[in-house]
Amino acid sequence: MDAWTGHEVPKLPGNATPPELYDSSRRGVFPTTSGPAATMYVCGITPYDATHLGHAATMITFDLVQRLWRDAGIDVTYVQNVTDIDDPLLERANRDGEDWIVLAMRETALFREDMEALRMIPPAHYVGAVESIPAIAAHVRELIAGGAAYTLDDGTGDVYFSIAATPSFGYESNLTRPEMLTLSAERGGDPERPGKRDPLDPLLWRGARDGEPAWDGGDLGPGRPGWHIECATIALGLLGNRIDVQGGGNDLLYPHHECSAAHAERLTGESPFATHYVHAGMIGLDGEKMSKSKGNLVFVSRLRGDGVDPMAIRLGLLTGHYRSDRQWTDETLKSGEQRLARWRAAAEAPTGPSGEALLAAVREALHHDLDAPRAIAIVDTWVEAALTATGTDPEAPKLMSRTVDALLGIRL
Repeated sequence: MDAWTGHEVPKLPGNATPPELYDSSRRGVFPTTSGPAATMYVCGITPYDATHLGHAATMITFDLVQRLWRDAGIDVTYVQNVTDIDDPLLERANRDGEDWIVLAMRETALFREDMEALRMIPPAHYVGAVESIPAIAAHVRELIAGGAAYTLDDGTGDVYFSIAATPSFGYESNLTRPEMLTLSAERGGDPERPGKRDPLDPLLWRGARDGEPAWDGGDLGPGRPGWHIECATIALGLLGNRIDVQGGGNDLLYPHHECSAAHAERLTGESPFATHYVHAGMIGLDGEKMSKSKGNLVFVSRLRGDGVDPMAIRLGLLTGHYRSDRQWTDETLKSGEQRLARWRAAAEAPTGPSGEALLAAVREALHHDLDAPRAIAIVDTWVEAALTATGTDPEAPKLMSRTVDALLGIRL
């Protein structure tokens, strides 16, 4: 599967260091890497609907990580998946009387357009679940052979992973068992299903059902993969047994990231699967959680269709810290548009305060757990000075423009 078209990222002068990020499993901020290369896997969309602001905020978070690594001279291998077969996709296609393949292709194409408009650096590998099914099925068979998975005896052909096979299960999310049971029921699990050895055991392979697509699973029989094994398989195949960052929204903390890590660790015998489990906050609308059930999703493509500059959208989403659950309001967008206009005006100013000092301050703010709000405040202060003719550096406006482009992804 092809990713979107990239863009040239300006090279900045001076030396930068890799960012420190909050790791959900260790509950603290730690360095991401000290080596010449870094790997990152980010869970992508299930393409049953257009890109909403929650998707955009999450992708911006990990775009910042990639930008900071690249600024530090690190060779980045970034993988993002597309869950192009799953229950929500089939349910939406059935509801609308549409072919699920056509729906997935259309919404994936729109997502790529939105990512390009928002100036996301594309992943090195953009991989669909469907194209990965042979490798996924092989991993499921391997887990069965190793005693870490089992087939229900109810004739469905469904295969489950035994969480007892990974004694460290729970380390990534740090949740209690009652909390896990609640979230499993809310987020695609089936803790009350009869026949499972443990209510928390996640699905690895869903046996074929009438009216549903199915693929050859070899000894598994026909069916389709579970959600968590999909990401574990893609990451292991492209990034190796251990990765630097496993990323996604905080709604993936459990069960998705917990279970995908358990699958990977059982398959490789290595732990932890990721050095950092990094989670972005949720975006609400006017005081309410933004969700498809509430019908209050704000779509990037709709804003773009209304003539909103994607850079204003990006700036609006960056004004809150990436780990915080935060609100999108009309004022958020208005402030983003006004800030973008002032930054562009300052970039055309004849002089400004020291560009090198600005670059150093923005780098320092982002270095510590992606403090974009602080970085934006630093740029705002510089912009105010430039617009009031404070500062005598004729090269500063150009360096300011390159800085916010390279590090924040804002094209002026």
